[in-house]
Parts: sequence; C-alpha cells; structure tokens
Amino acid sequence: ENAMKRKLKGGKARAKRQRERRQPLGAPPSKKPESPPQPFPIVGIGASAGGFEAFSSLLDRLPPATGMAFVLVQHLLPKHESALRELLSRHTPMPVLEVTEGMVVRPNHVYVIPPDKKMVISDGVLRLVPRTALGHMPIDFFLQSLAETRQSNAIGVILSGTATDGTLGLKAIKAEGGITFAQDEKSAKYDTMPRSAVASGWVDFVLPPERIAEELARIGSHPFVGPAEAKRASEPVEDTGLQRIFGLLRAKTGVDFSDYKPASIKRRISRRMVLKKIDHLRDYVRHLQDNPPECDALFDDILIHVTSFFRDPGAFEVLKKKVFPSLMKDRNREAPVRMWMPAADDDYLHNVVDFVFEQVGRKNIKAFWLAGHSQGGMTSNRIV
Repeated sequence: ENAMKRKLKGGKARAKRQRERRQPLGAPPSKKPESPPQPFPIVGIGASAGGFEAFSSLLDRLPPATGMAFVLVQHLLPKHESALRELLSRHTPMPVLEVTEGMVVRPNHVYVIPPDKKMVISDGVLRLVPRTALGHMPIDFFLQSLAETRQSNAIGVILSGTATDGTLGLKAIKAEGGITFAQDEKSAKYDTMPRSAVASGWVDFVLPPERIAEELARIGSHPFVGPAEAKRASEPVEDTGLQRIFGLLRAKTGVDFSDYKPASIKRRISRRMVLKKIDHLRDYVRHLQDNPPECDALFDDILIHVTSFFRDPGAFEVLKKKVFPSLMKDRNREAPVRMWMPAADDDYLHNVVDFVFEQVGRKNIKAFWLAGHSQGGMTSNRIV
C-alpha cells in the first residue's frame, strides 16, 4: 500500500514538472479562458426620464435568485459620469456592475450601460461601441441584439421615458419568441416611451414596476424557461399533444402547421404556456380546447416568427439592389406597377409597399394581397 502511495505521489510530481517546463519562464500560471454559463434568461430593460425611480421600484420587489440577468440601458448624458451603479446597489443584494468591454453576463447580476456608449450582446458577452451623434437609439440597439442571440430566452422591459426608443427592440424580441413588458401609463413618470411600445401591439404585459418584478420572478421559475428550455427544444416533443394542437389550429384557422420544424413550433407553444401560467403540455391542450381565442393567439405567435424573414433588412436589400432594378429597367415610369402578395400580414404588406414607394415613386402603385382570416379561409384585399 505504501509503495502504491509513493508511486502515485511520484506520478503527480512528474506531471507537475512537465507542466512547469511547458510554461514560459516567469509567466503566471495559465488560466482557462472565462466562458459564458449555459443559456439562461436575460432581461433587457430600457429607460429614460423617470426610469431610475421605476427600475429602483422593480429591484425592490425582485428576488435576488431568479436565475436571470438584468441589463439596464438607460439614456445618459454622454459627458457626465454615472452614479447608477452605486444608487441601484441600494435596492438589491445582487451585484450591480457598470459594463466594461467584453464583460461576461451571469445570472443573478445587474449590468448598467456606461455613459457615451451603445451596447450589444454576443454569445453571452457584452460589447461596447461608440455612441453615434444622429439616430441614437441605444435601447433598440441592445434589445435587437438580445433577441438575435437569446431568442426565446430574451425578455424586454420598457420603463418610464420620452420618445419611442425600445419599441422596435420589443418587436424583435417577440418575433424571436421572447416575452415583453411595458410600464403602465399611470405609474410612469413619463409615459411616452412605454405608451409607444404598447401602441405597437408587441407588448405581452402592461404593469407597474412592482408587478413586473413579480411576473419576472414567476417566469424565472417556470419549467420552460432557463437552461433546461434549450435542451427541451432539441428533445422529441410529446407527439400526441402536439398533433392535437395542430388539429385544433387547423380546425380554427384552416392552416396546417404539421410540416413546420417541431423545435420552432414547440418554442412558440412554450411561450404561450409561460404567458398563460401553464406548466404541462396536456394542460395547455385542454386550455386551447376550452378557450378558442387562445388558438388565435397561438396562430398569431407562430406567424410572427414565420413572417419575420420578410422584415429582415437583408431581404429588402436584395429587393433594392437586384429585384426592383430588373423590374424597372426600360420601363415607362408612368406605367402601373402591380404586386400580388400571398399570405401577407399587415406589417409585411406595408413594409413592402412603403419600400416600393421609395424605389419607384408614389404614382400608379397597386398592391394586392391575400391574407389569412382568423376564422379560416382567405380574404382578398387591395391597397392603392
């Protein structure tokens, strides 16, 4: 036994000497590079005038161990130091950090944007970019990157403020399957920013900050939120329950979703389950059967994701550089331009028509579209 111990001790010593020989002389011990933890929900919070009071109230009611991270994008004066980190630390036991370049986001932490910067998130890491003089919309800028990288694990919150920054960011989050909040007008010191978000139709919850905190805590404990959610999305779905949902959607809307990717459909179903406070798929099937309007809500949620491609700037860039120049080449500018768009929603329609107006002028444009009806079948419409 003693011989065995000496042999093991000698082997460890040799391994140590080999590591030391590989290490450059005078260099500190090597460390593994810091890597982001497994996917977890990240809450992007946008605020402007009156936002400090609103976010403080939210933090006061927020449990310190939700499993989420909170990133505050506050409109700040570019040339003044910010005391937000110190002030917010008085309202939560969670660590509150002012963001530096390359900071890794971790759950149960609060991150605050520094002055004179815009910020994006990529692979769980916060990146800072210089503030632009014109069109400074830091909340939209961050929330759109959050939607792209976190998808259904993205949550967007718009608190008190002026103007419309944040509305497009919430739109991006909801299109990717995330959840969105806006502060209610009654509790907001300045209601322009949350009112713009609510008017857009992209907000799931309109609540005072204290109630937003309660909902965030509930969402954080839901079985379809957090690191396990990403794993579940890749696992086989409950086939019987999913087929029953397809049948209910087909009967209500006339659309068959059975050929769509199961993982994508399940993420949209999971989102609705979180919103309706339902933990099990069988209970959600029963909820769909007992509440026909929920079929419409799920149908709309799925179509948000399906049609988001058409609002992709890259797609419109192809239209601008290749499609429209080809169509308009050697064409009389007074000749009418007609378009037929099948299965278009209102956002898609107006995006395309506005784009065509920009390219060919506002005369003689006629767009026809075929839109799905909530009761099944198709409805033909025309815009001139």
